[in-house]
Amino acid sequence: MKKTAFYASFMAVMFLAACGNENTQTAETTEVTTEAAATGEGEVYQVAQDQSSVKWYGEKVLGKHDGEINLESGQLSVAGDQLTGGRFVMDMKSISNTDLTDEEQNGKLVGHLKSDDFFGVEKYPTATFEITSASPIASAATGQPNYDVKGNLTIKDKTEEISFPATVTVNGNTVNAKADVTVDRSKFDVRYGSETFFGDLGDKAISDEFRLALDVTATK
Repeated sequence: MKKTAFYASFMAVMFLAACGNENTQTAETTEVTTEAAATGEGEVYQVAQDQSSVKWYGEKVLGKHDGEINLESGQLSVAGDQLTGGRFVMDMKSISNTDLTDEEQNGKLVGHLKSDDFFGVEKYPTATFEITSASPIASAATGQPNYDVKGNLTIKDKTEEISFPATVTVNGNTVNAKADVTVDRSKFDVRYGSETFFGDLGDKAISDEFRLALDVTATK
């Protein structure tokens, strides 16, 4: 994913984020089918990096930051028009910041995010996400999330299950998946500025939650 994608300030973390991923749906769109385990069956679509992006958003008491992370590789599995699996590898060394225009400040923030205070990219150069279940949402409104996705996210060699709604569109030889994913960095031992580890930090605190906005296109 070519475009994909914080100073200690932001940094609320790799992605920081304060997150928000509330997709409120009407009564007729919230009915969900029974959970479907990801089988990986069907045809495999490879991520088109030049058509995909991963953006991060993080917050702290005194501000917020955002940026991007590149996808190193990825794929989605589809049987008929149903999502059946997928796996993505994020290049943590590619973490960038897009809100700071001052070159020096931008460099300091990115350097801090890459350091052991946050993601330790020299030791942990990649992060991965693998889908374990994808459950279609019955009668989902057009343009609204139509899948409930669960999977295993691995950062700094620590793996946690996460879940989120996603909008998946299958059109011939192309699959597009969009989702806002909220991640609790404290579960991955990303400690800097975290009140989970250090107690009340006042205006030095950085949110444990960061948000990843995924917009992934994959083709046969």
